[in-house]
Amino acid sequence: MDTLIELFERAQQGLFETLIGPLAFWLGAGNLMEEGFTAAGWLLVGLLQIAVMLLVIGPLQRLSPVEPVTDRRAVRVDVLYTLLHRLGLFKLLMFFSFEGWAIEGFGWLRVHGLPTLHIDQLWPGVTDQAAVSFVIYLVVFDLIGYWVHRWQHHAHWWWQLHAVHHSQRQMTMWTDNRNHLLDSVITDLVFVGAALLIGVAPTQFVALVALSQLMESLQHANLRWPWPRWAERLLVSPRFHRHHHAIALSHEPADAVPPQGEAAPSGGSEPRAAGSVGASFAAVPSQGEAAPSGGSEPRAAGSVGASFAAGPSQGEAAPSGGSEPRAAGSVGAPYGANYGILFPWWDMLFRSVSWGGGYAATGIDDQVRQGRDYGRGFWAQQWLGVGRLLGRR
Repeated sequence: MDTLIELFERAQQGLFETLIGPLAFWLGAGNLMEEGFTAAGWLLVGLLQIAVMLLVIGPLQRLSPVEPVTDRRAVRVDVLYTLLHRLGLFKLLMFFSFEGWAIEGFGWLRVHGLPTLHIDQLWPGVTDQAAVSFVIYLVVFDLIGYWVHRWQHHAHWWWQLHAVHHSQRQMTMWTDNRNHLLDSVITDLVFVGAALLIGVAPTQFVALVALSQLMESLQHANLRWPWPRWAERLLVSPRFHRHHHAIALSHEPADAVPPQGEAAPSGGSEPRAAGSVGASFAAVPSQGEAAPSGGSEPRAAGSVGASFAAGPSQGEAAPSGGSEPRAAGSVGAPYGANYGILFPWWDMLFRSVSWGGGYAATGIDDQVRQGRDYGRGFWAQQWLGVGRLLGRR
């Protein structure tokens, strides 16, 4: 283990000295050299993550897929998002812009009396051990991630950005990083601020985010992998998270969802039928079956008695006269369910859990029913997201 750590540190140092350090001086950010050194670590960690994805998760997807991959263009766009984030390019830009300003801001606050909480000092001799403090920070970060994710669905303005992530109808291991860049900036600043506030060391922060990202790649995988009941209560499984992406959950915030039978507000969505997770929606044939005539590519069969029908491909209009019922959410929540990042405990604790979903079709209901365009390419998705945020689309 010590040899591996030493090799990693040497590679990180070499990358920093040859590329990131000179770039920092050229940009006039010589005061952020420590952060630049950490950025070199992000790049190396990203390469390791991608290696695990290609060598482990990818073969699992091919061995037991939920659905055939029929929209390879959509997957290629997700690969672009993944490379942008996992190879440190996004993180590098953040280091020299928003994160740099945040770090300077926290420095100013500390000069004026803001303390660092130092959670790892709660029980000296125990919580300050590396493994114990790592687990504590992992749980704390996951709790923060739960509430960030929940508000991405509950806040109408934030959903307009987060919808980029949910508009993927061909979910794979590459889908995790499919996010609007403004959404990524906001969430990144939340976690960086939390790390600075509770005293997470830069190397620990890299390890925490790297582990979370790798688990999220598994959760988004096109993988039919049933977990035992006890395991799904311990960690978020691919099935649990796919249910979060299900069309039938209705992800739109409640202020854009009028009660059944009422007219949609100006610029809002159409009326929807109330229902539950067991409601009939978007029939997804089992692996190997043909899609219904006129439908899109085959999708995986739903569960819990729900009949799921194949909706149109991303960007296509819904069939004329299409009025398939939709579920207005589960556990009484019109914003969806299963917001947990690594652990389902928070959903169980805060009553946002739904165990009923199977391997349902993914996407957004107005995308399927009304053919709303969320963009096919990277820049189209970014531009349309800004338009939704400004109320123009």
